[in-house]
Amino acid sequence: MSRFFNALPVNRVVLFALILILAPSGAVHAASGQATDPGTVVHLVINARAPGRPFPHFWERMFGSGRAALVLRANYQRDLGIMRTDTDIAYVRFHGVLDRGVGLVESNPALFYNKPSSKHSPYNFSYIDQIYDALLAHGVRPFVELDFMPKALAANPRMRQSFWYHPIVSPPRSYAAWDRMIRALARHVISRYGIDEVSRWYFEVWNEPNLDFWGGAPRRQSYFELYDHTARALKEVDPRLRVGGPATAQAAWVSRFLAHVHKVRAPIDFVSTHVYGNDTAKTVFGTHAKIPRRAMVCRAVHKVHEEIEHSPYPHLPLIFSEYNASYSNEPDVTDTPYMGPWLATTISQCDGLVHMMSYWTFSDVFEEGGVIRKPFYGGFGLIAEDDIPKAAFNAFAILHKLGTIRLDPAARSALITRTSSGDVAIALWNYAPPDGTGPRYTPPPATRQVRTFKLTVRGISPSASGELWRVDDRHSNVLEAFDAMGRPRWPTLVQIQKLKAAGRLAPPQAVRLKGGRIQVAVPQHGLFLLRLDGPRGH
Repeated sequence: MSRFFNALPVNRVVLFALILILAPSGAVHAASGQATDPGTVVHLVINARAPGRPFPHFWERMFGSGRAALVLRANYQRDLGIMRTDTDIAYVRFHGVLDRGVGLVESNPALFYNKPSSKHSPYNFSYIDQIYDALLAHGVRPFVELDFMPKALAANPRMRQSFWYHPIVSPPRSYAAWDRMIRALARHVISRYGIDEVSRWYFEVWNEPNLDFWGGAPRRQSYFELYDHTARALKEVDPRLRVGGPATAQAAWVSRFLAHVHKVRAPIDFVSTHVYGNDTAKTVFGTHAKIPRRAMVCRAVHKVHEEIEHSPYPHLPLIFSEYNASYSNEPDVTDTPYMGPWLATTISQCDGLVHMMSYWTFSDVFEEGGVIRKPFYGGFGLIAEDDIPKAAFNAFAILHKLGTIRLDPAARSALITRTSSGDVAIALWNYAPPDGTGPRYTPPPATRQVRTFKLTVRGISPSASGELWRVDDRHSNVLEAFDAMGRPRWPTLVQIQKLKAAGRLAPPQAVRLKGGRIQVAVPQHGLFLLRLDGPRGH
């Protein structure tokens, strides 16, 4: 969930990098004229037949998006289709499925505080059905975030959050009426889609109740009451429905939440919480430590993982149902190739600690701060307005090519994996912090520090062929074309088509081992994926 949705100070984006070419010797190296600092050389020896450990793609199974009503828009569904082509997306989470824009609840409060009539149901499932039908038609299941408060049920309808669509964050006027609504929703989706399908969904109670998305008082205890009622109402309909929380920001409340659930014997199937790379140590850990953006997310994941292990429920799945490098609009972060190394670093650190992580968000079809005023404003989406892929989308696309067995978890700036066919898939990156913040985008310096990876690969042919994909300032980065256009606020239809083409993942470069060795030079803010052919029939 964005905590600051208007454009904040913007970093200086880095757009000009070294162009890498294939050397005649078969090694990939820096273009002539660019020196390589010996201090940035990484030597890796890889045994392609090492046992390794399972490496599930936990980072690409679930993605966030704005609010439920946006699913009805054609451009949202186009972006969802784009996601299906290059990631393993299986779940989508969004806000406001109970909000006024979806129309589940009629506006007349009397319908809820009297016995519901069989002739006049207070519920309208028309948009609910269209929303979930659209997700399932794209092969994606809903991660059902149960919020915000329907006006007719709200104890205080004027208690609203500051998003552009101003959702009601009040507790219910009557928990009996709230429970009836939750049971009615659960029964309806089971009737429409079948329990075998709906039992594979997740039901998460509310969003970030430790912030201004929940108006109950006292905040934590009143949220626990909401959770207890919601979880019990769902399980009353069918015990196979999966329910969890506390869906907090800044990895908060988990220990107290699990202690409460255990004390009152409320149902619990998973733990969910959120964190962002620019959250502070004070808000997440209660300390004054200086935690860099690249380390914050997985330190929080580790914290919550340990809290679950020491709780009465040590085996509950942990789902970070929101994460990103920034909770604010920083164009030099989310719009740029910086996201490639940040994502790879985060995946490498969080491996083995979390069941799923939901990147916030997959699309800039998004309205928390109002209607988008210009493209590339630091939006959270992987896909910009007008279905234009960002560098971050291409980072997910090449990380999708990683295998499912991790071979060397200690490798520096590298994820070394083996695929089911025996190929070796290696992500290599050169992380550096964003260049700074400011209200306007500025071009990057022309020179960038290079990190050179010298790889020795054993267990496959010493002359194995392969492919190298790149996401950096000069490859798979739409901003280069956008800058060349002068960054138009309202691109023409012709310009949009050119930006879509420029945003596509650049074709891979053919490479070959020479004596079992290869050298790859990665520019700052670059993420590369090297895939080498394993023995056929492996």
